[in-house]
This record gives sequence, C-alpha cells and structure tokens, in this order.
Amino acid sequence: MAVTITPEDAPAQPTGINVIVVGAGFGGLTAAIECHRQGHTVSIYESFPELKVLGDIISFGPNAGRIFYRWSHGKIAAKMRALSIDLSSYGFKIHKYDTGEVVAHQKTPPGDPTAPMFNGHRGELHKVVFEYARDELGIPIHLGQKVTKYFEDEKEASIELEDGTKVTGDIVVGSDGVRSRARTLVLGYEDKPKSSGYAVWRAWFSNKDMIADPRTAEFCNNGDTFNGWIGPDVHFLFSTIKNGSDCCWVLTHRDEHDIDESWSFPGKLEDVFKVLEGWDPMCKAIIEKTPSIVDWKLVYRDPLPTWTSKNGRICLLGDAAHPFLPTSAQGATQALEDGVTLAVTLKRAGKENVPAGVRAYQEIRYDRVRAVQKTGETTRDMWHKADWDKVKKDPKSIELPREDWIFQHDAQKHAEQVYDDVVKKFT
Repeated sequence: MAVTITPEDAPAQPTGINVIVVGAGFGGLTAAIECHRQGHTVSIYESFPELKVLGDIISFGPNAGRIFYRWSHGKIAAKMRALSIDLSSYGFKIHKYDTGEVVAHQKTPPGDPTAPMFNGHRGELHKVVFEYARDELGIPIHLGQKVTKYFEDEKEASIELEDGTKVTGDIVVGSDGVRSRARTLVLGYEDKPKSSGYAVWRAWFSNKDMIADPRTAEFCNNGDTFNGWIGPDVHFLFSTIKNGSDCCWVLTHRDEHDIDESWSFPGKLEDVFKVLEGWDPMCKAIIEKTPSIVDWKLVYRDPLPTWTSKNGRICLLGDAAHPFLPTSAQGATQALEDGVTLAVTLKRAGKENVPAGVRAYQEIRYDRVRAVQKTGETTRDMWHKADWDKVKKDPKSIELPREDWIFQHDAQKHAEQVYDDVVKKFT
C-alpha cells in the first residue's frame, strides 16, 4: 500500500477514540502528539507538579529525528537542533584508557535534514516537546496528578487519581517509566527490577573551571567535542556542547549493589577517582572540575511477555515496557517509535476495534525493540572487553555502531505498511 506522509500538524479526521496517556516524558508526549495527528482525542496525566529543566545528556537517533521533523513543518526539529551538539567537524575520538592515545577517530556521517540526530540536555529538549504539545497543539496536560489505580473492561479503560477522581477513555497508555504502576495490571503480577551489574555516574556543568586549566581548556576551545576513554569493564564519555560552553560526562562501571525502587542519588567523586586509578590523567583532570554527580544504578528487567492488558484497553509504552541500557543510545528513540506506531494502529483499527489496534501495536514493535535492546549489551561488551591488538590493526572495530536497520527505520510508514497483515491475527 502506498503511504504518503507530510510534515503537517493538522490532525486527521476525528476518529472518536479517547486516549489517556499517563506520563509526560518523551514517550508519553510523543504518543499524545502522534495520537493528535492521527485524529484521536488525547489527554496526559503526569505526577510531577511542574515542568523542570532537569537531567543531563540524552541522545536521539535519525529514526527519532524523522519523527520530530514531521512536527510543525520542521520547526520543532530546528529548535532541538539549535540546542544539540554539532559533531560534523569534530567526530568522536576514542582513547585507550591508560595511555590516552586516540585509537580511532570516528567521523560523523553526512546528516539527512529530514532525519536529524540530537544529543543535548534532556531537560532543554524535553521543554521544546512539552511546550509544542501543550501550547501549539493544545493537548491537555494535567500536572501534579498521581495515578493510583488502573481499570479496564471490554468496553473502556480508566485511571483513578490520588484524590479519588476517575478518568475514563477508550484506552490508557502507561508511559510512566521503569516503575510503572500500569505494568502490574498488564502483567497480572509485580515485576521487580534487578541489578544489571553496572551503574553510571553522570554530570553536566559549565566550562568555567575547564577553561581555566590549560590541560582541559582545549576541549571547550574546540567548540562541540565528543571523546571516549575505553577500558576493562569501564568506559568514560565526555562531551562539550553549545560551542564549548557546557560540559557533560557519563562513566559506566561495574556495580553489584542490590536494587530497590530508588536507584538514582548523589554520587561521590572519590568513588569515581578509585575506578579510574591508572587511567589517562586527562580523565581525572576533567572530573576534578565537576561540582556534583548523579549515581545511577542501571536496572535490568526481563523482557515482558506482553505490553497489553487482558482486554486490550491498557498498554505499556517506552521504559514502562522495555528499559534500555544507555550504550544503546536508543532508549528514548524507541519510546518515540512506540508512540508513532500506537497512534497509527489505533486509527487503522477504529473506535469499534481498539483492542485489535492495541495488540497490533505490540505485534509490530515487540521483536524490533528486543533486537535494538541487545545492542546496548553488545556495544558495552565490545568496549569493556576490547582486544587492543585487534583495535590497532582495525580501529573501526571499536567505533560506536551506526546501523542502517536501526537508523533508517520510519515507524509511521512501517506501521501503515504492515498493519493489514498483522491485524489478521486478531480479527
């Protein structure tokens, strides 16, 4: 079937489908925006009382850029691009952990303006998308509304808020993160997180002290830069952004702490220095300039057997369904692909067949997500178990993978093309 897609904001003909989205992160916002574009009525409920520009670096591949570009005739992508790192001239320099030598210099491939890549501050990019949904599209976003219960029957789904208010629609989308309450209803049991065996220290700070030190000034003076130091079971990624005015780094390392339901908290720089003993002194010189860090335990969850509830009226999306390791650089992008796909399958199914649309969403997304999730492990292991003799002969063997099957995917076009074949399984 021929699929024509234009970067238009005018929603399609109303479908009469009422979608309730729980969670206003990137996945929830995208699901709402795409549902609006497809003609559904949509509202968002978010527990945070106000929008705050929090966090550090986040990455979106071209498969996300393709989605953003369709919003507001490319204006949203342009706003995000202005806030993102530009590595077209610098590329990515990969260093051996102890000597500091550059073992590979990965060039940035020519960009496609209709499918841009974004690496920027999570909070700043989120603000652009949030304000587009709320202010330009007029999507109702109810902040400070904690969802305490989920319900469904064969005809509708609903949520209950902390104050006892019940909100009902045709479908509820649980896009409320790794600790999703919707997951318990969908699965029928409590799914506990486990340690992945790794944790990440992360930081974002101004260039003031970096510029003052001749050892580190070169990074900021070079504008936007991206450098990585790769060692046994550790990798340290450092970027300067906004023409060198901001600095950020992430350091992934072994960590076997037990995981409970709170796994992100302030970290200690002395712990970082211990892990980096014997490393290139430049790493310590960078970390010394860091005012504070976050210690983020990387949780793992076994792949869920299903993302959809028994009656097909509640579904999981993004991290609620499939948490990613940061080395995949695809976690947020895959949440976007979820939202696009769900909006299409609901439209194709129609109001009378919402459960078929929900199940088609899972069927279209499930295997692709599993495959992309694995890249987080393979990239981490490629770096942490690097064979330096092999790297010397073939520097490309250590480069960050950029795979066409991931980057060239068009979630909207794909969902339109495969829907008819997929939905036959449910009708």
